[in-house]
Amino acid sequence: MGDRGGAGGSRRRRTGSRPSSQGGGGPAAAEEVRDVGPAGDAPAPAPAPDKDENGGSDVGSGHWDLRCHRLQDSLFSSDSGFSNYRGILNWCVVMLILSNARLFLENLIKYGILVDPIQVVSLFLKDPYSWPALCLVIVANVFAVAAFQVEKRLAVLVSYRDVNLWCRERRAKARAKAASTGKKANGGAAPRTVSYPDNLTYRDLYYFLFAPTLCYELNFPRSPRIRKRFLLRRLLEMLFLTQLQVGLIQQWMVPTIQNSMKPFKDMDYSRIIERLLKLAVPNHLIWLIFFYWFFHSCMNAVAELMQFGDREFYRDWWNSESVTYFWQNWNIPVHKWCLRHFYKPMLRRGSSKWLARTGVFFASAFFHEYLVSVPLHMFRLWAFTGMMAQIPLAWLVSRFFQGNYGNAAVWLTLIIGQPVAVLMYVHDYYVLNYEAPVAGA
Repeated sequence: MGDRGGAGGSRRRRTGSRPSSQGGGGPAAAEEVRDVGPAGDAPAPAPAPDKDENGGSDVGSGHWDLRCHRLQDSLFSSDSGFSNYRGILNWCVVMLILSNARLFLENLIKYGILVDPIQVVSLFLKDPYSWPALCLVIVANVFAVAAFQVEKRLAVLVSYRDVNLWCRERRAKARAKAASTGKKANGGAAPRTVSYPDNLTYRDLYYFLFAPTLCYELNFPRSPRIRKRFLLRRLLEMLFLTQLQVGLIQQWMVPTIQNSMKPFKDMDYSRIIERLLKLAVPNHLIWLIFFYWFFHSCMNAVAELMQFGDREFYRDWWNSESVTYFWQNWNIPVHKWCLRHFYKPMLRRGSSKWLARTGVFFASAFFHEYLVSVPLHMFRLWAFTGMMAQIPLAWLVSRFFQGNYGNAAVWLTLIIGQPVAVLMYVHDYYVLNYEAPVAGA
């Protein structure tokens, strides 16, 4: 318990009691303790506060514990630099689950269990001759083989034709130089590469047709082996998510769409908006599940089977702060094809960037409408109009919304825009196939 005041020691002296200005100060606040020197006439320097084992000041360290404030910003202020909002994100997820659980329970009470996977299978087995997709896949081989034969003799697969055309031109310019078959600089054997026209084989053609890409190359990047566990996980995801999508459509979307026909017929706009908002949540959830099912599970499963090395099927479109960024990153195979065989050729021919971009959206709008109108056997242009509306929408979002506001605007267009198109097509299909025959009868 040694002295703390130096050679001559120090003694503590009470300077008298002082009423506490803040109630409830207790005995420690009522008396002030001062260190004085050996002579008792001058205060000694204040001792350093005692440290606890964690490096902090002890509670009973005199006047040092009275200083508990420092210059700082509130966490929600942008100047604070705080960015860990994981708890708020988890709260949003919990609230989303609870709100949709109520809707799901309400749906079960109102409609009962409507999920019936056998119904979907029986729909196809009922009339096996009305499978246009399967017929188109079979017939597509005729065009593929025809393009292969034409290319083998001189060159109507767009990417297959273009790449072989570029190879022929390059081969004509550098005919004297053969492909290198020597050794690497480190002494290892050079990788075996295919050069034109050695790629003109049925094996090469059908590898391109089945590979998860739209852009042809003579030498695709290849993975060293097939990972069985990875492939099994993707196959299980495909099976589970397929059943989940069918169940959500049967249980959640079909009743909502059926109940939307009367407001459309009566042109009750308030009820139409209510139906639209009610359809937005399940439609968007099914779209997100479809995205993961197709671009991650299905395409990775095919790529793993074929040892296709380039697995960039999508980028971080969910962080899109502009409509343009979304369309450039959510479907990479189509984006690469449009960039390679549509956008850049237009620029090389002297077109402006705006005209080339508009042309890409026009082609995309055409194929969106084609993929919807042909199976439904009707031509309504709703998908075409929705895609062409992306051009002014992209300008509006980039002009008036930045950062998080731009990201919120992109999400809003995805959540609201798709149900509008769904309701338009369902209404027109219902009128064309159900009301029109009854009126004619």
